[in-house]
Amino acid sequence: MVLTAKIFEVKAETTIGAIAAKLSGLRLVETASEEKSEFELVTDVHDLTAGKNYVTAIFSRDKLIKIKQRGRVLPIIKTIEAVIDFRNRGEKIFLTVAQEKYFANYVATTLSNSLFLNYRSITESSIPSENMQKIHESNPDGTKLIWFDQVDIPGVAKLALAGPSLRDTSLYEEYLKHGKIWYIVFTTREGGRIFGLTRNGVVTCFTPIEEKDFLDYIFTEVFPLLS
Repeated sequence: MVLTAKIFEVKAETTIGAIAAKLSGLRLVETASEEKSEFELVTDVHDLTAGKNYVTAIFSRDKLIKIKQRGRVLPIIKTIEAVIDFRNRGEKIFLTVAQEKYFANYVATTLSNSLFLNYRSITESSIPSENMQKIHESNPDGTKLIWFDQVDIPGVAKLALAGPSLRDTSLYEEYLKHGKIWYIVFTTREGGRIFGLTRNGVVTCFTPIEEKDFLDYIFTEVFPLLS
């Protein structure tokens, strides 16, 4: 099973303790009508655990969907969940949402508005391009794919290296002159796990792994790459 998470940065002046206090009991309710029936859709945070430098919990959102049942279309409530983790890293606090990026973006926006009363206090994180380069250059044989963006060649939006081209040092250096690494897929030296990483903090593990181990990898290996 592929696991995905996205890392965000908390821009508001706050503390882990303040975030934990605001998260506790967070519950939003809205109603939706379908087939002459009303449904209560709940968004909440539960199973909260806090420490000196972190607070982790489960973020849940109800969504109304329709299913086919013997010739009828029935509305039902589907609950989508994600592990959320606020973690203090020196002068910055980062939020990790363990879900696909579109839902992760929704979670970040909802938490920003609920905790800080605006949509600008939790933003996308950023990995400097030189740190993306280090991933490949420290273990070029483990790299499987590199996408470059911000390409300055007219008419070219992105460049890619894959397969034998990844071992062509001159071609890699030429691409670096014209763009920045946006996405890289690589195999770790230890464990041989395959990860994908984007410059705005989307992490994907293509190797079967427990969610706890996936998050531990993010905290220990990806966080130090963040700007």
